[in-house]
Amino acid sequence: MSNREGFTSGLMIGATLGSLIGGVLGVVLTSRMSGENSSNQLMEPKKAKNKSNQPDAENMEMARLSLEDKIAQLNQAIDDVRQQLGSVNGVTPENTESLREDI
Repeated sequence: MSNREGFTSGLMIGATLGSLIGGVLGVVLTSRMSGENSSNQLMEPKKAKNKSNQPDAENMEMARLSLEDKIAQLNQAIDDVRQQLGSVNGVTPENTESLREDI
């Protein structure tokens, strides 16, 4: 029982010290990282920075084509799952078309 007498006070002291040490460490590391970023930003010309943030037409077209491919793959996967579930439930693709017409 003697071990439990100081448990609550030890827990509170440990939590307080851990919070203080963690807070100080976080502030120090954040200030170092922001200092590195600001020095890197001063070295780069502003035109190059703005240009890299703006997507050009070629990148947009590649992204659009990639999205179209992904959508086609998803549609194919949905159709496959629909067919598998239909065969499990005893519904054939012909029956699903007639069900769609009824709705």
